[in-house]
Amino acid sequence: MQLGLVGLGKMGFNMRERLRGHGHDVVGYDPRPEVSDVATLADLVASLAAPRLVWVMVPSGQVTRETVAALAEVLEAGDLVIDGGNSRFTEDRPHADLLGARGIGFLDCGVSGGVWGLENGYGLMVGGAAADVERALPVFDALRPEGDRADGYVHAGPVGAGHFAKMVHNGIEYGLMQAYAEGYELLEAEDLVTDVHGVLRAWTKGTVVRSWLLDLLVKALAEDPNFSEISGYTQDSGEGRWTVEEAINHAVPAPVISAALFARFASRQSDSPAMKAVSALRNQFGGHAVQRVSESG
Repeated sequence: MQLGLVGLGKMGFNMRERLRGHGHDVVGYDPRPEVSDVATLADLVASLAAPRLVWVMVPSGQVTRETVAALAEVLEAGDLVIDGGNSRFTEDRPHADLLGARGIGFLDCGVSGGVWGLENGYGLMVGGAAADVERALPVFDALRPEGDRADGYVHAGPVGAGHFAKMVHNGIEYGLMQAYAEGYELLEAEDLVTDVHGVLRAWTKGTVVRSWLLDLLVKALAEDPNFSEISGYTQDSGEGRWTVEEAINHAVPAPVISAALFARFASRQSDSPAMKAVSALRNQFGGHAVQRVSESG
């Protein structure tokens, strides 16, 4: 099958290689000429036989909006666009309507797998019309993990469902990572435990907390014991915030995901204004000692 792939970053580049490895004819476009197969987006469209399939794998937000708008100008009726980036699900319907007014189909596809997807395959969550999904199945089958299609792939519902599912997936990911991180810190704090890395590695087989994320934590510690080469400053890419916002919208309690998101916010504070206020209040109502800046450095 022939398709165009817009965006050849860490995931898009590997997806192109996996698709080619499964026999697909992939034409990739990226603003960086050293990785791109064509010079412009128009060249990519011109190189594809109609009806075309174009997969968009660019950063969410404005870049995705600009890319979809640009494709709407150069594609034709009968073509199909798949947004495989981490777009917010609320942006999918406007994109579908913009393209649909020109007779162009649209699918949203949440993609999980990161840099390991080239070897292991990608988890795919797709939203859109059944006919469009059926047309793109050869591409999804090449990208998903080997084995039963239902293990690693789902047509989650109409337009927007794929990115909503991926948003919740990433919110869960926040909570899981925070739990592992807190367990790691507690193990490090106890002098009785002399092999923290060994404990975590022992958990990777046979236990109820084993997972790929735990495997990656063990790998990271082997590469950088005590994480001495990195800081605790942790960004969030948006999905955790969106998950918490949707939990509020639907009145669904999500304390673990919310706490994990707020922990990331806390990681960016070198000195917490909130904890300064707590310290000041303890001093005011109880006369408790406070540590002055001159004392703490």
